[in-house]
Amino acid sequence: MQIEGHSALVVGGASGLGEATARHFAELGADVSILDINGEAAAEVAADIGGYSQQCDVCDSESVAAGVTAAMARFGQAPRITVNCAGIAVGARIINRDGEVSINRFRRVMDVNVIGTYNAMSYAAQALMDVPVLDNGERGVIINTASVAYEDGQVGQCAYAASKGAVASMCLPAAREFAPLGIRVMTIAPGLFHTPMMETLPAETIEGITQAIPFPQRLGDALEYAKLASDIVGNPYLNGTVIRLDAGVRLPRS
Repeated sequence: MQIEGHSALVVGGASGLGEATARHFAELGADVSILDINGEAAAEVAADIGGYSQQCDVCDSESVAAGVTAAMARFGQAPRITVNCAGIAVGARIINRDGEVSINRFRRVMDVNVIGTYNAMSYAAQALMDVPVLDNGERGVIINTASVAYEDGQVGQCAYAASKGAVASMCLPAAREFAPLGIRVMTIAPGLFHTPMMETLPAETIEGITQAIPFPQRLGDALEYAKLASDIVGNPYLNGTVIRLDAGVRLPRS
């Protein structure tokens, strides 16, 4: 499916990987809608790219449903492309050094990363059920975001790794369920990328992190994620698969 002339929905598009994807898809000719918890930042990105934005809490199904409906109304068509980038990374040991458990943090990460992804995927697919199929029989594409942590979870990443493992595990059954509708489902598992979260780390910490990356030995650029997303949209034989985008890195124990 080509991107130009279609409507695209980027959930979590106000910053990081989502922002890069929103900007890239707009450059490729898509009408882009952004849903993000940070409504102000989302509005700024949307203004830059001639798109639409709405504040949205992905944990709240009604908020997501309203966002998808508003995006459809803004551009007069259901988004044939949805990219789910909303997520949080909260590090916490299962039991910290003071003997305290981290169940509340675990629940919060699962709510945002798993329930949030499920909400966005559900309403994006629902919006596509009645749209006309394209010449190749396709209705649309949904791309979710996992992480290499789903396979390489480090100490203190139990909640994050579990949440991204769930996102990865949803890919194939969702693709199988939506196949009769002509909707593909793919998942990208990014490695170590230059995102706002990374920008909070000291330079020496980032240098240490990049030394674990085989080649190219640097943090990923968010545009590289966006380009993979656009390649997935354009390749109709990609379906039901998790793609690691990681420069060959395997995360160490800690």
